[in-house]
Amino acid sequence: MGTGSSPCASCKLLRRRCAKDCIFAPYFPPDDPHKFAIVHKVFGASNISKTLQELPVHQRGDAVSSLVYEANARVRDPVYGCVGVISYLQTQVSQLQVQLAMAKAEILCIQMQSKSAVAHEVQQMDLSNKSINGSSQLMNISSESFWA
Repeated sequence: MGTGSSPCASCKLLRRRCAKDCIFAPYFPPDDPHKFAIVHKVFGASNISKTLQELPVHQRGDAVSSLVYEANARVRDPVYGCVGVISYLQTQVSQLQVQLAMAKAEILCIQMQSKSAVAHEVQQMDLSNKSINGSSQLMNISSESFWA
């Protein structure tokens, strides 16, 4: 038997005695009967048993998690199952990548406009400094010629 003295969820559902070495017991505890019920409904107890027996013990827990996920997906979407979820998520990722690229392009455009505006201001300041310097030189020349 799995945990304690009560039969595992699979043996309860299948109405059989839970053996000490029950392959389902470690993965389908008695306190979570829905977990086995949904996997059994989609895949069948025999297929689940065969799958678990073919796997090394250290991979069985992950396999059961995958089976439960796939079974839930199949119940929600009998045609596509988890492939439908994967397809939806891939579409969402693609849309988000496009949005990200557009946002990056917009940021780059704003940065370029900002740099252009700063460069224009610097250019205007240079021109105004040159005209001030030119005027002061003219004033120096004219004052020198005035006193000469």
